[in-house]
Amino acid sequence: MSSGSGKWLVALAVMLGTILEVLDTSIVNVALPHMQGAFSAGIDEITWVLTSYLIANGIVIPMTGWLSSVFGRKRYFIFSVLAFTVASMLCGAAPDLRSMVLFRILQGLAGAAMLPSSQAILMETFPPEERPIAMATWGVGLMVAPIIGPTLGGWSTDTYSWRWCFYINLPFGIIAALMCARFVPEPAYAQGAAKRRPDWVGIALLVLGLGAAQMVLDRGERADWFEAPWVWGFTIFSVCALGVFVFWELTVEQPVVNLRLLRERGFAVGCLLISFMAFILFGSLAMWPLYLQNLMGYSAAQSGWASAPRGVATGLSMFVVGRLSRRIDSRILMTFGLVLLIYGQWRLSQFSLQYGWWQIVAPTIFQGAGLGFIFTLLSTNALSRIAPEQMSNAASIYNLTRNLGASFGIAILGTVLVRRGQYHQAVLAEWSSPYYAPFRDALAGLAHKLEGVTGYDGMKSAAALLTGQMRAQATMLAFADVFLIAGLLGLLMLGGIWLLPKPPAVGSGAAPAAH
Repeated sequence: MSSGSGKWLVALAVMLGTILEVLDTSIVNVALPHMQGAFSAGIDEITWVLTSYLIANGIVIPMTGWLSSVFGRKRYFIFSVLAFTVASMLCGAAPDLRSMVLFRILQGLAGAAMLPSSQAILMETFPPEERPIAMATWGVGLMVAPIIGPTLGGWSTDTYSWRWCFYINLPFGIIAALMCARFVPEPAYAQGAAKRRPDWVGIALLVLGLGAAQMVLDRGERADWFEAPWVWGFTIFSVCALGVFVFWELTVEQPVVNLRLLRERGFAVGCLLISFMAFILFGSLAMWPLYLQNLMGYSAAQSGWASAPRGVATGLSMFVVGRLSRRIDSRILMTFGLVLLIYGQWRLSQFSLQYGWWQIVAPTIFQGAGLGFIFTLLSTNALSRIAPEQMSNAASIYNLTRNLGASFGIAILGTVLVRRGQYHQAVLAEWSSPYYAPFRDALAGLAHKLEGVTGYDGMKSAAALLTGQMRAQATMLAFADVFLIAGLLGLLMLGGIWLLPKPPAVGSGAAPAAH
């Protein structure tokens, strides 16, 4: 473990790399229309710029621990930062869509190591009593990056061009690599370690299984899910490949992913809970700009500002919980945070089309504060009982479950939004009939007013206006259902938190036993 200011320089170095990777998952979104025009691509074609990155990222994340043990964690982390930076430069210079997709795959492959490696480095750099505040500092960067990403991407695209969404990574990537080379130590157990024989069977099964799964999750909704034969085929193939992968990894001597770590109850429960939290967080975040821009009429910049208070609340609560965790059982703090999160989700499900800015933003503050309480302590609890030499393996599995939870959350809640919107529109349409007296009277009164104001056919104008209002109400009710479902999933997490092992005596400073 490092001491003094050295450990905080380590934290800053790895946090820079983490911010780069997380930032790039959101900064490109706002530039897609500009890229679509530059490459003369259709909507389905341009979305490969996002999908290719996510698939490559999801495949490599679980292999991070194995790759770190083969090449050395420090060397592999620095290589990842440099490779990510070079790939960003190539993306910015891409002459056509085919090249862009190829370079985005390279970028996803390189960036996958940054989150699990940075977590492992921090867990080893700081003593047990300081890990919560270290993870809080790291988590601020992780949570702030998705918020500033769209704002920064929109500004650079409007001011210069979409290519600067990638070029902006260059100086930060170079600084992060230099800081890691200077301040991040190589663990003693990794120095001079013998090279491990590659688990080629495990690697092949993992690539095929996760690649097919990510393809279904990222593009299944566009194909109406299991209405498309290819979705059935990819799903069956993925389940079979991953089933064989699990069996193989539990029997082979040197697995590419050490699934035996899941025998540690705290780690297994932590992985399950982080997948649930990622489902809630990323699923809700994906719906949030759609709600603000498509339903409430906010611009991209206004929706960005409406998201900022959530990030501020998350950052503040992370620093608070880092200090409280020294005196209060972390399970109590996580339960409090989860209550805040569930309350925020419930408030989000009570929205009205007549709400003002503050009424919209206030629930997200509760949501953000709750996330800050949960994220830091959950990461610390899940990884604290892992032996140092297995920390990279554990962090890669932990981040894989987070990544899969996020993918499922975005895919499932997106589908729920569409289906519930259709349902609510059908229900409201039953009451929008001239045979229903209250509707007939409202239509006639509105038609009379519009005809007097516009001079046009009042009945047609009134019917069009009421139809638009009905669709807006149906969409609002669908968003309410989405936020409520995410909140109900939080109720399941309440019981899961108390399945975590009891932490060491508060204030003892004792390190948890490693297995």
